Amino acid sequence: MVVLSKIYTRTGDKGDTALGNGSRVAKHSARVTAYGTSDELNAQVGVARLTAEAELDAGLARIQNDLFDLGADLCRPDMHSDAEAEYPPLRLAQAQVDRLEAEIDEMNTLLTPLRSFVLPGGSALSAHLHVCRTVARRAERLTTELATLEDVNEAVLIYLNRLSDWFFVASRIANENGEKDVLWVPGANR
Repeated sequence: MVVLSKIYTRTGDKGDTALGNGSRVAKHSARVTAYGTSDELNAQVGVARLTAEAELDAGLARIQNDLFDLGADLCRPDMHSDAEAEYPPLRLAQAQVDRLEAEIDEMNTLLTPLRSFVLPGGSALSAHLHVCRTVARRAERLTTELATLEDVNEAVLIYLNRLSDWFFVASRIANENGEKDVLWVPGANR
């Protein structure tokens, strides 16, 4: 259980922070940048939820919880020592990826295939979901970069890749199942 009785600790005043295993790293390290961006994404999802309803809101709530799991996973380096940890580290699971895929497939049944790229916009919720999509892609890029330097749970990489797809499909659902999508017209303003 997490207990936060004092919010500031002064331990990071010199530019470093503690990871989940107690080691300290620079706040600009690849690992902190990766899980910090997943936290930024979680905040964007919170903004999207302000205009979401019903199943889209429920899906976004599940994603917010998953993103905390993902951050907990990323802040705990050295997966090889999980067995010796005092408390079992929280790791993102394949079941969370599978759930995203099932939700994408279910939403996709309501949509007609695209014949053009979609511009971010249409409804307010769709626009917010496109921002979520692009932040998810940035989180994915930073996490794949981290994976070239250190061990990263493969489920985290797959989850972030599927998550941006989820946001894309959900953005079309938010545009009256694609009926109000704003389509790209190549060279329209030449």
